[in-house]
Amino acid sequence: MSTPDSLTLAQQQQLLLGALFARPGNDRHTADARLNAQLDVRHAQTARGLAAYRSNGHAMAERALQAAYPVIAAMLGEQNFALLSRDLWHSHPPSRGDLAQWGDALPVFVQHNAQLSDVPYLADVARAEWALHRAASAADADPNPASFVRLAREDPQGLALTLSPGTSVVGSRYPVASLVTAHLHGRPSLTEAAQRLREQRGEHALVWRQGLRPHIAAMGPAAAALVQALLGGADLPSALDAACAADTEPPSFDFPAWLTAAVTDGLVIGVQRLTDPVTHLEMTP
Repeated sequence: MSTPDSLTLAQQQQLLLGALFARPGNDRHTADARLNAQLDVRHAQTARGLAAYRSNGHAMAERALQAAYPVIAAMLGEQNFALLSRDLWHSHPPSRGDLAQWGDALPVFVQHNAQLSDVPYLADVARAEWALHRAASAADADPNPASFVRLAREDPQGLALTLSPGTSVVGSRYPVASLVTAHLHGRPSLTEAAQRLREQRGEHALVWRQGLRPHIAAMGPAAAALVQALLGGADLPSALDAACAADTEPPSFDFPAWLTAAVTDGLVIGVQRLTDPVTHLEMTP
């Protein structure tokens, strides 16, 4: 039998982590047996310590997910959300020390959870909430209002709009932006959001940061195509082509009006040529 002295610190830590994150049932029994066999820590005090660590882990998982997914928590209710948090904790344990970065696996985890099959919109709501969570910690970028003169003075080929940190678009066949803002801000009302859900009104949810505050709002298909093209590295003429191709609702897409609103709302913070030196700006496609 190996002893603590014959195992490296990394090996001991790996055994402990295996026991902490093992799912209750056979997996936990196997992990506990492996830990006991290797380290011989079967006395009651150690067992109580291991139980305390597990309990603390579950509490931290719930708090971390609650911070990132308050709407999902409200939709599921306290007890169900606690169970979901623990399930994700064991299925996708954190791989880094900062728990604020843990939880990105929840949307796919929810999508494939058979017990949640009767609420298929939850996965897209989770995607929108994670986009908001990421936007809050995206790298800062200063607005460059003087750069907008380039739109009038330079060849538009190769020019692109600089988007605010953390910008992303979540497309869904459900009204994800309405569901999120109804729970977070009361706009629209929960009743109206539920009606849009019953009518299966799909939405493109735009996530961006104005200053230090993340925002989410529904946007039309043309504007969504424009932003997605810019996020993908397209120049402005190509992005406008994408917007026109996606424009299915008359009147046709009004780019000047959209740009004015986007600058006012802090979504567009400047103009750059794609060959300009890369700025320190994190984009989330």
